[in-house]
Amino acid sequence: MENIIDILKEERNQEWRSELRKTLKTKERTDIERVKMPEEEADYRNKNYSEVNMGLTLEQALTEARRCIDCPDPTCINGCPVGIHIPKFIKYLENQEFSKAAIALKETNTLPAVCGRVCPQEVQCEANCFYTLKLKKPPVAIGYLERFVADYERNSGNISIPEVNVKLSNKVAVVGSGPAGLACAADLVKFGYDVTVFEALHELGGVLKYGIPEFRLPNSIVETEILNLEKMGVKFVKNFIFGRTASFDDMRNEGYEAFFVGSGAGLPNFMNIPGENSIGIMSSNEYLTRVNLMNAANDEYDTPVQFSKNAVIVGGGNTAMDAVRTAKRLGAERAIIVYRRSEVEMPARVEEIKHAKEEGIEFLLLHNPLGYIADEKGRVKQMLIQRMELGEPDPSGRRKPVPVEGSEFLIDTDMVVVSVGVSPNPLIPAVLPELKVSKWGTIITNEETMQSSVEDIFAGGDIVRGGATVILAMGDGRRAAAGIHQYIQNKISKK
Repeated sequence: MENIIDILKEERNQEWRSELRKTLKTKERTDIERVKMPEEEADYRNKNYSEVNMGLTLEQALTEARRCIDCPDPTCINGCPVGIHIPKFIKYLENQEFSKAAIALKETNTLPAVCGRVCPQEVQCEANCFYTLKLKKPPVAIGYLERFVADYERNSGNISIPEVNVKLSNKVAVVGSGPAGLACAADLVKFGYDVTVFEALHELGGVLKYGIPEFRLPNSIVETEILNLEKMGVKFVKNFIFGRTASFDDMRNEGYEAFFVGSGAGLPNFMNIPGENSIGIMSSNEYLTRVNLMNAANDEYDTPVQFSKNAVIVGGGNTAMDAVRTAKRLGAERAIIVYRRSEVEMPARVEEIKHAKEEGIEFLLLHNPLGYIADEKGRVKQMLIQRMELGEPDPSGRRKPVPVEGSEFLIDTDMVVVSVGVSPNPLIPAVLPELKVSKWGTIITNEETMQSSVEDIFAGGDIVRGGATVILAMGDGRRAAAGIHQYIQNKISKK
């Protein structure tokens, strides 16, 4: 600090006092320690579905907002896939203009309360924060502040609804009500289009509902965000399967001029190892969907899940963490993660790994399943595991796991959840042979407009990316909405 003041004094220009004031103000802000999110006690929360992160208090939020130094070139925005003007909403928050802060968020983000909870800010906006890039200090807690603003507005009962342009007669169909579809629908209705979202399941929200447990993202939050879209004019139809309930040609005949496909990546991957078809072995998609969407924890419902004593989850991503923490809440005495790499290579968020450890989850790292042994009734009773060591990096940059010869051993288990990735939902490509897809089954699109090889069909989210994050899917949805708008307007101008 002394060096900065000396330099300014030596300059002796008319602006040095102003620069000094700015420097002192910045120093005051950067000395504030980053806030810590209040959490439910681990031994309490691992027995119920109460939300783990409890949200910031008003005092905490205002203090954290003061850490933002309002950079002249806010690099944090570059890390946000939906382009939130982050300093703008934070400054409104700091000034206690909560309604304006919420409006600033919703200019580009359809689901702020969702993203404030599940978005990996640590590798996106916060990774591009001035604190991280220049000061090597903890970044401004952008995600916590986003959640605070969205929750504050919702709890106030005075929710702002984004403005919608003059209503147009042009109809657009959105296939899937997950984050990509919701983001696309929101922007399209802002442009003024007549937008209907078609959902194959009996509840809206896609992966936000069936894939993320309530202890991370309460259903009520998702439902409120969707209700806000309805107030904007978006229409929703459930239990509607494109290609089965109606074809694309049927919908074109109904007057739909463009389509956005956000049907996700709901096809689970398995390891294809001996015994994998044993009773009690399922994909994370099936397990979480049955628990989150179909109330399978209640044995009076049609699709109950087994209450496990020794639950083993194979994988190291966020979905694996969701599954193993769910198993613990459903009464498992032992809930174990088996992952073939080390913790450093785990794709799950650091926060999710931390929460899992606190809740009593066991980690068998550098271990890989080789097969399963079933009892006389065909139910899994043991898993054969091999120890691994790390070799050279693979194409993803993570060090490749290499088997340790002669290290195999058995562990007891009565339920296994396989969480080793997903593949794109194959239904849409199956009914549209003219649609170009990659060797992985993802729909090939123009990166800027998200337009597919079929001119009136656009796509985004996991059906294009494979398994990805909520916020990346939302970014795709926004780009697709702009592409659809351009496509329809070009057609109109040629008439």
